[in-house]
Amino acid sequence: MRKYLRELDWTTILIALLLCAVGLVMIYSARRAQGDGILFVRKQAVAMGIGVVAMFFIAYFPVQTWQRWTKWFYVMNILLLVYVDYFGKITKGSQRWIPLPGGFHFQPSEAAKVLVILTLAAWLASREEKLRDRWTVLKSLLYIGVPVILIFKQPDLGTSLVVMAIWFGMMMLAGANLKHLGMVLLAGLVAFTALWHLNVLEDYQKNRLVAFLNPQRDPRGSGYHILQARIAVGSGQVFGKGLFHGTQNLLLFIPEQHTDFIFTVVAEETGFMGSVALLSAYALLLWRLSRLILQAHRLYPRLIAAGVTTFFAYHIIVNTGMVIGILPVVGVWLPFVSFGGTAVITCFLALGFMQAIHRQQYEVMF
Repeated sequence: MRKYLRELDWTTILIALLLCAVGLVMIYSARRAQGDGILFVRKQAVAMGIGVVAMFFIAYFPVQTWQRWTKWFYVMNILLLVYVDYFGKITKGSQRWIPLPGGFHFQPSEAAKVLVILTLAAWLASREEKLRDRWTVLKSLLYIGVPVILIFKQPDLGTSLVVMAIWFGMMMLAGANLKHLGMVLLAGLVAFTALWHLNVLEDYQKNRLVAFLNPQRDPRGSGYHILQARIAVGSGQVFGKGLFHGTQNLLLFIPEQHTDFIFTVVAEETGFMGSVALLSAYALLLWRLSRLILQAHRLYPRLIAAGVTTFFAYHIIVNTGMVIGILPVVGVWLPFVSFGGTAVITCFLALGFMQAIHRQQYEVMF
């Protein structure tokens, strides 16, 4: 056991736990005015505890252990997404959650991110000699296309884009031809245009993009999130208004301020300095994770490292970008900080696989 603990990357683990601690404080602050701050903190703490245990369990086994199970992981991923499509709980027009005892909910689309990373890495590693072939790129798209379509159907455009970003990051690191990837991006743009004009996209999804371009067009409707978020971020100034003293927060001007828009609470109450400190912690986390991409000696763990790093980077960049108004609002949470049981467990699961890769490289070096 001592050998196992010594081989772990404790710096990365401590960064994740520090982010979790920040998250608990900000979740309490975001829900305090509604009188249920402690309840939400307890739920998040329970999910964090489950996630930490799962991380240590996954890290105990060599990463290749999971490679033999990838076909079953793929089937399980599809079955969960199909199940939630028929029997999931509908909230705010989306059918994404499976109710669990104790008032908890499981969101299969979040777990799908890690399952896609594991299964796609195995699929690509088994075709290492054909990765620059255009048909391999096309087949890989079809391979992830089933879970992406099922997630998009919920509807959940934000998570669908996360999975596509993971695919793109893993394909780049796998050595796919950049010309082929560029053609996929162009085809995606054409497909998005078609979905828009054929009214496949939901009205609220269209309104979010329009609001991003001109939030003043509908300041009390689709542009409300963006405008209120900007006010909250700007009002924090350099050092913030102090913990639990954010006016935009306490007066409930910002919807979903404990989940997708929790960065507004950070910016308003801790100011520019607190925001920079949080983003610096994320930068350090991404640097620690990206090192494993270069250190991994085999393609399978290298692709997992690429997928996990892309997963975290996309969430961090898109979430903070949409809060400060430089990216459209797509419903992406902030890792380890935003409220969400399945989300935080997913983060620790991903971290568990990175720890397994780190242990493998530690054994090689020492």
